[in-house]
Amino acid sequence: MPPPRPPTPRRSSLPTPAAVALGSNLGDRAATLDRAVRRLRAEPGVRVVAASGYYETPPVGGPAGQGPYLNAALTLLTDTPPAELLGLLHHIERQAGRVRTVPDAPRPLDLDLLLYGDLTIHSDDLTVPHPRLHQRAFVLVPLAAVAADWVHPGTGSMVADLLAALSDADRAAVVLYHAPPAPPGELAGQVALVTGSTSGIGRAIADAFRRAGARVLTHGRRPRPDADYVAADLADSDQVDRLAAETFTLAGGASDIVVLNAGADTLTGDAAGWGFDRKLQELLAVDLVSTVRLGRTFGAAMKQRGRGVILTVGWDQAETGMGGDSGELFAAVKGGVMAFTRSLAVSLAPEVRVNCLAPGWVRTAWGETASAEWQERVRRETPLGVWGLPDDVAAAAVWLAGPAAAYQTGQVVRVNGGAVR
Repeated sequence: MPPPRPPTPRRSSLPTPAAVALGSNLGDRAATLDRAVRRLRAEPGVRVVAASGYYETPPVGGPAGQGPYLNAALTLLTDTPPAELLGLLHHIERQAGRVRTVPDAPRPLDLDLLLYGDLTIHSDDLTVPHPRLHQRAFVLVPLAAVAADWVHPGTGSMVADLLAALSDADRAAVVLYHAPPAPPGELAGQVALVTGSTSGIGRAIADAFRRAGARVLTHGRRPRPDADYVAADLADSDQVDRLAAETFTLAGGASDIVVLNAGADTLTGDAAGWGFDRKLQELLAVDLVSTVRLGRTFGAAMKQRGRGVILTVGWDQAETGMGGDSGELFAAVKGGVMAFTRSLAVSLAPEVRVNCLAPGWVRTAWGETASAEWQERVRRETPLGVWGLPDDVAAAAVWLAGPAAAYQTGQVVRVNGGAVR
């Protein structure tokens, strides 16, 4: 039976800065640290502000014959109390397979709470600041990369000064890690367009496609000095058509993959203050009408060529319902996208596969600053108990675009942590 998840923490009114150290010297060390960082990014009530690079260091203490560690540091903003935050870190360690045996034994994952605001805590279960923080180069080097000016509450010294006080030999033993080159991915040699790819889910999909070997054409509303970038306001039908034409030119014909991700942001910025009707018109134009126009245009070219993949982006609660103005707006618009996707898949089969990604509670810009009440709602309504991340949607996009999903078309794939309501 897996270990129980730590209890839901009590929330304070203001987030507190905290620092966490990460280490691993068993298995695929970089992949383990990657997963730990993603897990913390997904935790309601915890916001990862900065992450250091990975540093390789020899083991300090413990049984002889250990392999070298990869170490890193994160800074957080959190309203989770320190003891509960430590419980979360131990929970993530157990999920990674750590079993505590002898001190300083090899481990797949080590997570230490280094600092929590300006608090000094001494209890049976928790000591903050970490008692050996000021002595360890493998902690201070990555921590200085993200929090050089933070002050150690016990010594009154900044992190940068604590690091400078260590010997040259200690500092030199901590070396920035460079991962070996990745083999060609499942999308190697293909050309993909991702609309709305300057931030959030679209950017994550574009980055994931590049890692999988594709050449990626990106899109946003404002011009950028990038030869593989197209600027277009998709609320304007003329600019929608221009985006399609410029994409054909850049790709030398039909793209292999098109992800119609662009959507109007009516939750943040000035648009958050718009009335219902104005929000509806913007969402209809950007999210629905441009998806229909571009899906038909790119789909016809792909079908004529004899191959291609189109992905659209819906919303999981469009099928189950959500109350309030935002629920009604997004359900109407994204429900239309999902219905269109199914019909376009029938029209373009068998040459072209068309599927829809339906994210749930995904931590985009709005989620990063959502109130404590929304954080608790995510925890309550998602069986996995955490936010989804843009990278989770991107992983599903790579699968749907690649050969492993060759028998998938006309499907709405929910990326929502198991939520059924």
